[in-house]
Amino acid sequence: MGETFIIPLDGLATGQNEYFWHVGKEFFEDFGNAEILDAELDIKAVAEKSGRYVGVDCEVDGSVTVACDRCLDDLVMPVSLDILLSVKFGDEESSEEHQEGEREVIFIPQDNADMDLSQIVYDYVCTSLPIQRVHEEGGCNPEAMRYFGVAGKADASDEAEVDNPFAALKDM
Repeated sequence: MGETFIIPLDGLATGQNEYFWHVGKEFFEDFGNAEILDAELDIKAVAEKSGRYVGVDCEVDGSVTVACDRCLDDLVMPVSLDILLSVKFGDEESSEEHQEGEREVIFIPQDNADMDLSQIVYDYVCTSLPIQRVHEEGGCNPEAMRYFGVAGKADASDEAEVDNPFAALKDM
């Protein structure tokens, strides 16, 4: 990946440490995601260290561009989310819960000195998008909607009847 989303846990100073990144469409292309056509996301990560506790709070703000499910034109969707993580060192224990209140627990191997946030940011952004991605009412491409018989009914109703191969079935 071109951009690194690494927080160096080994050399992390006690207190709050801030990191800033910008995410473009290349980030999603590196993951092989063809659904996100473009992206303009700003990420602010605050890593707080206190003794052995490490908490990472991320704010993701911006927008991604996807294809509209109805007309296939570009659809810009706003993204604004918070990611709250608690970092634990060692092997993941199956009996231990993976939530600490509102925080998701991330396990880092004891010998690993860095935390890569790229997969976490990717997962959160992708799951924050709605399942159905369509323009607001009336925002779809009128040319594409003409084929659905939705837009321009008043002036193109006769034309739609001629173009519709199933129009003959209407009189049966």
